[in-house]
Amino acid sequence: MPSLTATFRPATGLANPHLQTLWGPLWRKMPTLPRTRERLWLADGDFIDLDWHGPHQPDAPLVLVLHGLTGSSNSPYVKGLQLALQARGWASVAVNWRGCSGEPNLLARSYHSGASEDLAEIVSHLRAQRPMAPLYAVGYSLGGNVLLKYLGESGSASQLQAAVAVSVPFRLDQCADRIGQGFSKVYQAHFMREMLAYVQDKQRHFRDQGQQEGLASIERLGSLRNLKTFWDFDGKVTAPLNGFADVHDYYRRASSRYYLGENRTPTLIIHANDDPFVSSHSLPTAAELSSQTHFELHSHGGHVGFVDGSLRNPRYYLERRIPQWLLEGQ
Repeated sequence: MPSLTATFRPATGLANPHLQTLWGPLWRKMPTLPRTRERLWLADGDFIDLDWHGPHQPDAPLVLVLHGLTGSSNSPYVKGLQLALQARGWASVAVNWRGCSGEPNLLARSYHSGASEDLAEIVSHLRAQRPMAPLYAVGYSLGGNVLLKYLGESGSASQLQAAVAVSVPFRLDQCADRIGQGFSKVYQAHFMREMLAYVQDKQRHFRDQGQQEGLASIERLGSLRNLKTFWDFDGKVTAPLNGFADVHDYYRRASSRYYLGENRTPTLIIHANDDPFVSSHSLPTAAELSSQTHFELHSHGGHVGFVDGSLRNPRYYLERRIPQWLLEGQ
Protein backbone atom coordinates (compact mmCIF):
# COMPACT_ATOMS: atom_id res chain seq x y z
CA MET A 1 0.00 0.00 0.00
CA PRO A 2 1.10 3.62 -0.46
CA SER A 3 2.98 5.03 2.50
CA LEU A 4 2.82 8.33 4.36
CA THR A 5 5.92 9.98 5.76
CA ALA A 6 4.69 13.60 5.79
CA THR A 7 1.62 14.99 7.49
CA PHE A 8 -1.04 17.21 5.98
CA ARG A 9 -3.82 18.63 8.12
CA PRO A 10 -6.52 20.63 6.31
CA ALA A 11 -7.21 24.17 7.42
CA THR A 12 -9.93 24.48 10.04
CA GLY A 13 -13.22 24.72 8.19
CA LEU A 14 -11.73 23.35 4.96
CA ALA A 15 -11.66 19.61 5.62
CA ASN A 16 -14.41 19.03 3.04
CA PRO A 17 -12.81 17.72 -0.18
CA HIS A 18 -14.82 20.08 -2.37
CA LEU A 19 -13.73 23.13 -0.38
CA GLN A 20 -10.14 21.92 -0.68
CA THR A 21 -10.57 21.48 -4.44
CA LEU A 22 -12.31 24.80 -5.05
CA TRP A 23 -10.29 27.04 -2.75
CA GLY A 24 -7.45 27.71 -5.18
CA PRO A 25 -9.44 28.48 -8.35
CA LEU A 26 -12.21 30.44 -6.59
CA TRP A 27 -10.67 32.27 -3.64
CA ARG A 28 -6.89 32.30 -3.79
CA LYS A 29 -5.41 35.66 -4.78
CA MET A 30 -2.09 35.51 -6.62
CA PRO A 31 0.40 38.34 -7.05
CA THR A 32 1.62 39.37 -10.47
CA LEU A 33 4.43 37.04 -11.47
CA PRO A 34 7.18 38.43 -13.74
CA ARG A 35 7.84 35.76 -16.35
CA THR A 36 9.47 35.51 -19.74
CA ARG A 37 7.53 33.69 -22.46
CA GLU A 38 9.24 31.44 -24.96
CA ARG A 39 7.51 29.80 -27.91
CA LEU A 40 8.72 26.26 -28.53
CA TRP A 41 8.10 25.00 -32.05
CA LEU A 42 7.36 21.29 -32.14
CA ALA A 43 8.45 18.77 -34.74
CA ASP A 44 4.96 18.60 -36.26
CA GLY A 45 4.83 22.37 -36.86
CA ASP A 46 2.69 23.25 -33.85
CA PHE A 47 3.81 25.26 -30.80
CA ILE A 48 3.80 25.24 -27.02
CA ASP A 49 4.36 28.38 -24.93
CA LEU A 50 6.72 28.22 -21.96
CA ASP A 51 6.73 30.78 -19.12
CA TRP A 52 10.08 31.16 -17.34
CA HIS A 53 10.55 32.50 -13.81
CA GLY A 54 13.48 32.76 -11.42
CA PRO A 55 17.25 33.05 -11.73
CA HIS A 56 18.96 33.00 -15.12
CA GLN A 57 22.18 31.35 -13.98
CA PRO A 58 22.93 28.45 -16.32
CA ASP A 59 23.54 26.02 -13.45
CA ALA A 60 20.53 27.00 -11.27
CA PRO A 61 18.24 24.00 -10.69
CA LEU A 62 15.32 24.12 -13.13
CA VAL A 63 11.82 22.76 -12.49
CA LEU A 64 9.35 22.08 -15.29
CA VAL A 65 5.74 22.65 -14.13
CA LEU A 66 2.82 20.95 -15.92
CA HIS A 67 -0.76 22.15 -15.46
CA GLY A 68 -3.98 20.14 -15.45
CA LEU A 69 -7.09 19.94 -17.63
CA THR A 70 -8.37 23.38 -18.82
CA GLY A 71 -5.59 25.03 -16.81
CA SER A 72 -2.58 27.06 -17.92
CA SER A 73 0.60 28.61 -16.58
CA ASN A 74 -1.72 31.09 -14.82
CA SER A 75 -3.37 28.42 -12.65
CA PRO A 76 -2.83 29.35 -8.98
CA TYR A 77 -1.09 26.07 -8.14
CA VAL A 78 1.42 26.71 -10.97
CA LYS A 79 2.17 30.29 -9.94
CA GLY A 80 2.32 29.29 -6.27
CA LEU A 81 4.94 26.64 -6.94
CA GLN A 82 6.98 28.96 -9.16
CA LEU A 83 7.06 31.56 -6.36
CA ALA A 84 8.05 28.94 -3.80
CA LEU A 85 10.87 27.67 -6.01
CA GLN A 86 12.17 31.18 -6.73
CA ALA A 87 12.33 31.86 -2.99
CA ARG A 88 14.81 28.97 -2.78
CA GLY A 89 16.90 30.23 -5.66
CA TRP A 90 15.56 27.74 -8.20
CA ALA A 91 14.38 28.55 -11.73
CA SER A 92 11.14 27.20 -13.17
CA VAL A 93 9.40 27.00 -16.51
CA ALA A 94 5.62 26.56 -16.69
CA VAL A 95 4.22 24.76 -19.71
CA ASN A 96 1.06 25.79 -21.50
CA TRP A 97 -0.12 22.67 -23.30
CA ARG A 98 -1.21 23.10 -26.93
CA GLY A 99 -3.83 25.83 -27.19
CA CYS A 100 -3.75 26.71 -23.46
CA SER A 101 -1.72 29.93 -23.53
CA GLY A 102 -4.55 32.16 -24.77
CA GLU A 103 -3.98 31.46 -28.45
CA PRO A 104 -5.36 28.45 -30.38
CA ASN A 105 -2.72 25.99 -31.50
CA LEU A 106 -2.11 25.55 -35.21
CA LEU A 107 -3.15 21.92 -35.70
CA ALA A 108 -6.47 20.16 -35.26
CA ARG A 109 -4.93 17.86 -32.68
CA SER A 110 -5.25 18.92 -29.06
CA TYR A 111 -3.48 18.47 -25.77
CA HIS A 112 -4.68 15.43 -23.84
CA SER A 113 -3.86 13.17 -20.91
CA GLY A 114 -1.48 10.98 -22.89
CA ALA A 115 0.55 13.65 -24.74
CA SER A 116 3.91 12.39 -23.50
CA GLU A 117 5.51 12.96 -26.90
CA ASP A 118 5.05 16.72 -26.35
CA LEU A 119 6.65 16.44 -22.93
CA ALA A 120 9.60 14.55 -24.45
CA GLU A 121 10.21 17.43 -26.86
CA ILE A 122 10.00 19.98 -24.03
CA VAL A 123 12.47 18.04 -21.87
CA SER A 124 14.95 17.72 -24.75
CA HIS A 125 14.64 21.45 -25.45
CA LEU A 126 15.31 22.39 -21.82
CA ARG A 127 18.30 20.06 -21.61
CA ALA A 128 19.75 21.78 -24.68
CA GLN A 129 18.92 25.25 -23.32
CA ARG A 130 20.49 24.71 -19.90
CA PRO A 131 22.75 21.67 -20.07
CA MET A 132 24.43 22.52 -16.74
CA ALA A 133 21.18 22.80 -14.76
CA PRO A 134 19.74 19.86 -12.83
CA LEU A 135 16.28 19.34 -14.35
CA TYR A 136 13.15 18.30 -12.45
CA ALA A 137 9.45 18.07 -13.34
CA VAL A 138 6.21 18.54 -11.38
CA GLY A 139 2.83 17.63 -12.85
CA TYR A 140 -0.66 18.28 -11.52
CA SER A 141 -3.71 16.15 -12.44
CA LEU A 142 -3.62 15.75 -16.25
CA GLY A 143 -0.05 17.08 -16.19
CA GLY A 144 0.85 14.49 -13.57
CA ASN A 145 -0.63 11.73 -15.71
CA VAL A 146 1.38 12.87 -18.74
CA LEU A 147 4.52 13.04 -16.57
CA LEU A 148 4.13 9.54 -15.12
CA LYS A 149 3.42 8.10 -18.58
CA TYR A 150 6.55 9.81 -19.93
CA LEU A 151 8.66 8.47 -17.04
CA GLY A 152 7.48 4.92 -17.70
CA GLU A 153 8.06 5.19 -21.43
CA SER A 154 11.53 6.74 -21.15
CA GLY A 155 12.81 4.59 -18.28
CA SER A 156 16.41 5.45 -17.41
CA ALA A 157 16.56 7.97 -20.29
CA SER A 158 14.07 10.49 -18.82
CA GLN A 159 16.78 13.21 -18.50
CA LEU A 160 15.15 14.26 -15.21
CA GLN A 161 16.85 14.25 -11.81
CA ALA A 162 13.53 13.68 -10.03
CA ALA A 163 9.79 14.22 -10.48
CA VAL A 164 6.62 14.90 -8.50
CA ALA A 165 3.05 14.05 -9.58
CA VAL A 166 -0.01 15.39 -7.72
CA SER A 167 -3.66 14.24 -7.82
CA VAL A 168 -3.15 11.96 -10.81
CA PRO A 169 -6.10 10.33 -12.68
CA PHE A 170 -4.25 7.01 -12.94
CA ARG A 171 -7.09 5.25 -14.79
CA LEU A 172 -8.85 7.64 -17.16
CA ASP A 173 -11.83 5.35 -17.72
CA GLN A 174 -12.53 4.99 -14.02
CA CYS A 175 -12.03 8.70 -13.43
CA ALA A 176 -14.47 9.48 -16.25
CA ASP A 177 -16.99 7.36 -14.32
CA ARG A 178 -16.17 8.96 -10.95
CA ILE A 179 -16.56 12.56 -12.11
CA GLY A 180 -20.08 11.74 -13.29
CA GLN A 181 -21.22 10.84 -9.77
CA GLY A 182 -22.69 12.99 -6.99
CA PHE A 183 -21.42 16.53 -6.50
CA SER A 184 -18.56 15.79 -8.90
CA LYS A 185 -21.05 16.31 -11.75
CA VAL A 186 -20.53 20.03 -11.06
CA TYR A 187 -16.88 19.67 -12.00
CA GLN A 188 -17.81 17.60 -15.03
CA ALA A 189 -20.17 20.32 -16.28
CA HIS A 190 -17.44 22.95 -15.83
CA PHE A 191 -14.85 20.90 -17.69
CA MET A 192 -17.28 20.17 -20.50
CA ARG A 193 -17.96 23.88 -21.01
CA GLU A 194 -14.25 24.65 -21.07
CA MET A 195 -13.31 21.77 -23.37
CA LEU A 196 -16.08 22.53 -25.85
CA ALA A 197 -15.04 26.20 -25.87
CA TYR A 198 -11.46 25.08 -26.60
CA VAL A 199 -12.62 23.21 -29.71
CA GLN A 200 -15.02 25.93 -30.83
CA ASP A 201 -12.37 28.65 -30.46
CA LYS A 202 -10.03 26.60 -32.60
CA GLN A 203 -12.74 26.04 -35.19
CA ARG A 204 -13.40 29.80 -35.43
CA HIS A 205 -9.67 30.49 -35.67
CA PHE A 206 -9.26 28.00 -38.51
CA ARG A 207 -12.22 29.54 -40.34
CA ASP A 208 -10.90 33.09 -39.88
CA GLN A 209 -7.40 32.12 -41.00
CA GLY A 210 -8.57 30.04 -43.96
CA GLN A 211 -6.94 26.90 -42.59
CA GLN A 212 -9.06 24.46 -44.55
CA GLU A 213 -7.31 21.27 -43.48
CA GLY A 214 -7.69 21.95 -39.77
CA LEU A 215 -11.24 23.18 -40.23
CA ALA A 216 -12.18 20.04 -42.14
CA SER A 217 -10.74 17.84 -39.36
CA ILE A 218 -12.95 19.50 -36.77
CA GLU A 219 -16.03 19.59 -38.97
CA ARG A 220 -15.66 15.84 -39.57
CA LEU A 221 -16.40 15.37 -35.88
CA GLY A 222 -20.01 16.36 -36.56
CA SER A 223 -22.28 18.12 -34.10
CA LEU A 224 -20.81 18.72 -30.65
CA ARG A 225 -24.19 19.29 -29.08
CA ASN A 226 -25.42 17.05 -26.28
CA LEU A 227 -21.94 16.04 -25.11
CA LYS A 228 -22.47 15.72 -21.37
CA THR A 229 -19.79 13.39 -20.03
CA PHE A 230 -16.07 12.75 -20.39
CA TRP A 231 -16.95 9.53 -22.19
CA ASP A 232 -18.98 11.58 -24.68
CA PHE A 233 -16.28 14.19 -25.26
CA ASP A 234 -13.31 11.86 -25.41
CA GLY A 235 -15.13 9.50 -27.75
CA LYS A 236 -16.40 12.25 -30.05
CA VAL A 237 -13.43 14.66 -29.94
CA THR A 238 -10.25 13.59 -28.14
CA ALA A 239 -9.87 10.14 -29.67
CA PRO A 240 -10.46 11.01 -33.36
CA LEU A 241 -8.49 14.29 -33.25
CA ASN A 242 -5.45 12.62 -31.73
CA GLY A 243 -5.17 9.37 -33.64
CA PHE A 244 -6.83 6.92 -31.26
CA ALA A 245 -9.14 4.20 -32.54
CA ASP A 246 -11.89 5.08 -30.06
CA VAL A 247 -12.42 6.24 -26.49
CA HIS A 248 -11.42 2.84 -25.07
CA ASP A 249 -8.15 2.91 -27.01
CA TYR A 250 -7.45 6.42 -25.74
CA TYR A 251 -8.19 5.63 -22.11
CA ARG A 252 -6.07 2.45 -22.21
CA ARG A 253 -3.05 3.96 -23.97
CA ALA A 254 -3.10 7.28 -22.08
CA SER A 255 -3.66 6.06 -18.50
CA SER A 256 -0.45 6.40 -16.49
CA ARG A 257 -1.21 3.42 -14.25
CA TYR A 258 -0.07 1.05 -17.00
CA TYR A 259 3.40 2.66 -17.18
CA LEU A 260 4.35 3.03 -13.51
CA GLY A 261 6.48 -0.09 -13.18
CA GLU A 262 8.99 1.04 -15.82
CA ASN A 263 9.82 4.36 -14.13
CA ARG A 264 13.52 4.71 -13.25
CA THR A 265 13.44 8.34 -12.07
CA PRO A 266 13.09 9.17 -8.34
CA THR A 267 9.43 10.17 -8.11
CA LEU A 268 7.10 11.42 -5.39
CA ILE A 269 3.35 10.94 -5.89
CA ILE A 270 1.06 13.00 -3.64
CA HIS A 271 -2.60 12.04 -3.47
CA ALA A 272 -5.65 12.46 -1.24
CA ASN A 273 -8.03 9.64 -0.41
CA ASP A 274 -10.95 12.06 -0.67
CA ASP A 275 -10.09 13.27 -4.19
CA PRO A 276 -13.51 13.85 -5.83
CA PHE A 277 -12.14 12.93 -9.28
CA VAL A 278 -10.37 9.66 -8.46
CA SER A 279 -11.89 6.56 -6.85
CA SER A 280 -9.77 4.62 -4.39
CA HIS A 281 -9.82 1.55 -6.67
CA SER A 282 -8.09 3.63 -9.35
CA LEU A 283 -4.97 4.01 -7.21
CA PRO A 284 -2.03 1.75 -8.05
CA THR A 285 -0.96 -0.94 -5.64
CA ALA A 286 2.54 -1.07 -4.19
CA ALA A 287 3.36 -3.94 -6.55
CA GLU A 288 2.65 -1.69 -9.55
CA LEU A 289 5.12 0.99 -8.47
CA SER A 290 8.81 0.91 -9.33
CA SER A 291 11.37 0.97 -6.55
CA GLN A 292 12.10 4.61 -7.46
CA THR A 293 8.58 5.77 -6.56
CA HIS A 294 7.35 7.01 -3.19
CA PHE A 295 3.55 7.30 -2.88
CA GLU A 296 2.34 9.76 -0.26
CA LEU A 297 -1.35 9.17 0.43
CA HIS A 298 -3.27 11.56 2.69
CA SER A 299 -6.75 11.25 4.17
CA HIS A 300 -7.68 14.79 3.11
CA GLY A 301 -6.67 17.27 0.45
CA GLY A 302 -9.26 17.03 -2.34
CA HIS A 303 -8.02 17.43 -5.91
CA VAL A 304 -4.90 19.64 -6.15
CA GLY A 305 -6.02 21.23 -2.91
CA PHE A 306 -3.96 20.55 0.22
CA VAL A 307 -4.78 23.88 1.87
CA ASP A 308 -3.71 24.01 5.53
CA GLY A 309 -3.23 26.76 8.10
CA SER A 310 -6.46 28.64 8.70
CA LEU A 311 -9.15 30.45 6.74
CA ARG A 312 -7.64 33.76 7.83
CA ASN A 313 -4.11 32.65 7.02
CA PRO A 314 -4.25 29.78 4.51
CA ARG A 315 -1.07 27.91 3.70
CA TYR A 316 -0.26 25.55 0.87
CA TYR A 317 1.23 22.19 1.75
CA LEU A 318 2.26 21.35 -1.82
CA GLU A 319 4.36 24.50 -2.07
CA ARG A 320 6.35 23.43 1.00
CA ARG A 321 6.46 19.70 0.43
CA ILE A 322 7.44 19.67 -3.25
CA PRO A 323 10.47 21.99 -2.95
CA GLN A 324 11.47 20.23 0.28
CA TRP A 325 11.48 16.84 -1.43
CA LEU A 326 13.38 18.13 -4.45
CA LEU A 327 15.92 19.92 -2.24
CA GLU A 328 16.60 16.69 -0.38
CA GLY A 329 18.30 15.53 -3.58
CA GLN A 330 16.13 12.48 -4.16
